[in-house]
Amino acid sequence: MGQSAQTRIDELRREIERHDELYYQRATQEISDQAYDALMRELVELETANPELVTPDSPTQRVGGKPIEGFQTIAHAQPMYSIDNTYNEGDLRAWDERVRKTLGDDRPPAYVCEPKVDGVAVSIRYENGLFKCAVTRGDGQRGDDVSANVRTIRNLPMRIATSSNASPDKPHVLEVRGEIYMDNADFVRINEKQRELGKETYANPRNFTAGTLKQLDPKIARSRQLKFVAHGFGVIDPPLDDSYYVATLSLQKMGIPVGQQLKRFASIDDVARWIEQFANARLSLPYNTDGMVVKVDSQAQRNALGYRSKSPRWVIAYKYAAEQVQTTLNAVTWQVGKNGTLTPVAELDPVFVAGTTVKRASLHNIEQIQRLDLHLGDTVTIEKAGEIIPQVVMVDVGKRKDGSAPIPAPTTCPSCGSPVEKEADGPYIRCDNPACPAQLKERLRHFCARGQMNIERLGEALIDQLVDAGHLKTFADIFRLTKEQLLTLDRMGDKSADNVINSIVASRDRPLERVLAGIGIRHVGSTVSRLIAKSFGSFDATSDATVEQLSAVDGLGDVIAQAVYDFFRSDAGRAIVADLKSVGIDPKQEVVKAPEGDLPLAGQSIVVTGTLEKFDRHQIEELIVSLGGKSAGNVSKKTAFIVAGENAGSKLAKAEGLGVPVLTEAEFLAKIGRESVE
Repeated sequence: MGQSAQTRIDELRREIERHDELYYQRATQEISDQAYDALMRELVELETANPELVTPDSPTQRVGGKPIEGFQTIAHAQPMYSIDNTYNEGDLRAWDERVRKTLGDDRPPAYVCEPKVDGVAVSIRYENGLFKCAVTRGDGQRGDDVSANVRTIRNLPMRIATSSNASPDKPHVLEVRGEIYMDNADFVRINEKQRELGKETYANPRNFTAGTLKQLDPKIARSRQLKFVAHGFGVIDPPLDDSYYVATLSLQKMGIPVGQQLKRFASIDDVARWIEQFANARLSLPYNTDGMVVKVDSQAQRNALGYRSKSPRWVIAYKYAAEQVQTTLNAVTWQVGKNGTLTPVAELDPVFVAGTTVKRASLHNIEQIQRLDLHLGDTVTIEKAGEIIPQVVMVDVGKRKDGSAPIPAPTTCPSCGSPVEKEADGPYIRCDNPACPAQLKERLRHFCARGQMNIERLGEALIDQLVDAGHLKTFADIFRLTKEQLLTLDRMGDKSADNVINSIVASRDRPLERVLAGIGIRHVGSTVSRLIAKSFGSFDATSDATVEQLSAVDGLGDVIAQAVYDFFRSDAGRAIVADLKSVGIDPKQEVVKAPEGDLPLAGQSIVVTGTLEKFDRHQIEELIVSLGGKSAGNVSKKTAFIVAGENAGSKLAKAEGLGVPVLTEAEFLAKIGRESVE
């Protein structure tokens, strides 16, 4: 029986691996999804009955096991360097001149070009043909072990050289560097599902990919259909070939995905022509690219060129300018947020930009409309700059029609019809009607979202139905919901109703900081709510606190202290707290006294921007506060320094303009004498 089970298991593994290769590497499919699933089910059943026959490279080991406790930091066998950027052909040619001057005239360099995929860089190590581990770039010297999540990536083989045409001379050790990314279509689909469930959403596929790799439950990573593409090497023993191009094609034969646009050229003239040609072709790709990476092909020549402190001299990335297109502004609609803020949205003639069709674009606030001098029917320029959410950046006044009307500020709320007012000290227009249906829906979505009460089953669409049916009018009404009420809704079955109720029950034990973050106190997000909860410990103690006591909490400040004080003494605030208490939501949290002695960040205001490798935003903000610092949201002259991760934007530019010191994640950790969040 054992031998026959082994034989069948081997047959199933080979068959499943062959279909994976066809589907993920060759974009073809021989069998239906149902037939593939049947093969996988049979393999799972056989391995379950014969656990001694399970091997690490089995296709069943991709599916995601138990949640892991955290990420171990691992040193790279060879450093993972960053790449210098250039934005014009002149700089590209100047780089080529430096390369040729260093190498001399004996052998002119050939160049390899690969699209710069907008994802998360990792190093994947195989030993004796089997997947060993996957490690993020980190600070270039050390990164996080994300093997549990990377195992779930279906286009990445767990065992190399499985196809019939693969070279049998696979290296004993093979480190493949590459990018983990998410297709745009998958991003839009999964992000929309996140939004419906009231969970965290992301601005672009790169951020979603980074967030997915930091999940402690591999099943989450599996559900998000990440992909991998190789673009380099670490340790290879024995080496594959002096030519990077030839070595990379060897990877393809081993079943490791490489870029379909990989090309080798004999001169920089050919490279420049290809970069220009690819500028339009990249927009039709299913994933985001923001440039073209140009590398010297020969490993011997790379060794001769060497490295700077942070980047190799033999590679450069040509970054494309953000794509801009023109279209017509048909109208401006106003969306109502949870605190009554009205946000303008441009309604546009559909236009294709940076890979997707755009019909709507953000206008931020009334002052942005006035700065642009927007008129109805204007020809406007749209830009995505690698982000999924497009923006209006310019108006072509020369194409404006005579008699077109400027976009006016709204005078009434589009949801409830109540009068609205513009802030005296800011650019925002607000509806102050607490019974406004749009505000209620947004407040409830915020309350139920992941960073607050995390009521997974109460998504956007369900909240809309419950508000429209009159079942939800307050936060506390969530905890009064009955299964019978849920069953009256469209598309709500018995099991789904049970799941919603169970999700609500599970949220009852959330700590005070999560409840405070969810109930809509102005200026109070996750960081401020944590400071309040640790300083006062309960609803009652917080509501009894004076403005002076609140402002004395390090990290709050006078404006936030006044907002918290006003909320707990307002009729609306008192009613919210009393209503929550009436359904048993009266959380307590241990009061944490300020630590005694000198702290390394005492009294310093610190801003974090961009995507970090070792921390999520909550972790690093909590660490800053624990070390005596203040985690600030905006850069000013009082900012001690900023910590800048990948894709740092306007905050980084502002810091540089003000002369505020900029630290990398590694430099920040060195400053506080740590290697990780622990």
